[in-house]
Amino acid sequence: MNDKLVCLGGGHGLAATLSAARSITHNITAVVTVADNGGSSGRLRKEFNFLPPGDLRMALAALCENDDWGRDWANILQYRFTSEGELNGHALGNLLLTALWDRDGDPVRGIKRVGDLLKIVGRVLPMSTQPLDIEATFNTSIGRTIVRGQVQVATAKGHIESLKLIPDNPRSTPEALEAIAEADWLTLGPGSWFSSVMPHLLLKEQADAISQSKAKKIVVLNLPEPLSEKEFAGSSPEEHLLLMQKHLPRLHIDFAIADPSLLRPDNKLQHVVEGLGGQLIVAPVAESPGSFHHDAGKLASVFAGIFS
Repeated sequence: MNDKLVCLGGGHGLAATLSAARSITHNITAVVTVADNGGSSGRLRKEFNFLPPGDLRMALAALCENDDWGRDWANILQYRFTSEGELNGHALGNLLLTALWDRDGDPVRGIKRVGDLLKIVGRVLPMSTQPLDIEATFNTSIGRTIVRGQVQVATAKGHIESLKLIPDNPRSTPEALEAIAEADWLTLGPGSWFSSVMPHLLLKEQADAISQSKAKKIVVLNLPEPLSEKEFAGSSPEEHLLLMQKHLPRLHIDFAIADPSLLRPDNKLQHVVEGLGGQLIVAPVAESPGSFHHDAGKLASVFAGIFS
C-alpha cells in the first residue's frame, strides 16, 4: 500500500498501532503526545524542561528496521538502568534523546537522528515542540476539582467535566500538520484516553487539521482493563468516543475497531459510532482472552481489511 498513514497517540497503545501498520505500509508518520509527567520522562522533563521523551522513544522502537541491527538497537533504546542512584529507572533511549536535544536544541532533528540510527520505517514527530500539561475539571462529591498533570488526571476521582492543555494555544509541530493534511488515513488510539488520545484533539491547530483532513479516520478502541488500571472517568468505549465528540464536535470518523469483549446487549457502542458518522468493526484484537493489550498481528489483519 502506498497510501500515506498518520498514527496519532502515545505510549504502548501507539506502539501497538505502529507495529501493526508497518506490516502493511512503510509510508507512516507517528505523531506523539508530549504531556507525560511521570517516571523517567517526568524526571528528565523537570530537570531540563525538554519534551518528555518516553512516548517518542517507544514509537521509534516500534518502527525500527526488522533486521538484526534494528531489533538490537530497539532493545538497547528500551533498556532501563537498575541502580541505587539517580540513573535508576531511566531508559537509555530517553537519555539519548535528551542528550541530542541538549546539544542541538532541535527536538525534531534529534528524533530524526535516533530514527536514522535505528533505520526506522517512516518517521516520528512530536505533536508540539514544547512540553505540555493536561488540566481536567472533575465533579466530585465535595464539589468541582481542578487537577493538573497527566499522572494526576489519570488517577483523579470524580466525573470528568472538561480537559484542556497548558499553556493555552500551544503551537503544533509544522511537520505534523503537513503530514495530517497530506494523509490518506488517520488513526487515533488505543491508549490512555487522557494522556495519549485526547491531547491530539485539544491542540487547536492540530484539531483543526484533523477535522479538515480528507483522510479516512480510524479510532482503535481500548480493550477492557482491570479496575486497578483504569482511569476513573471515561472508562467505557462509549464514554471515550463521547469525550472526543464533546471536545471536537466537528469530528467525523469512518471506522471504529472494537474487540468483541466491548460489546453489550444494548448496542450503545454501535449507536455512538454511527452518531460520529462511522462504521463499527468488531474483531478479536486482544493478545489473548482477557488481555488488555492489543495484538499487533491481529490488528494488522483488521487494518489490511479496512485499507483494501
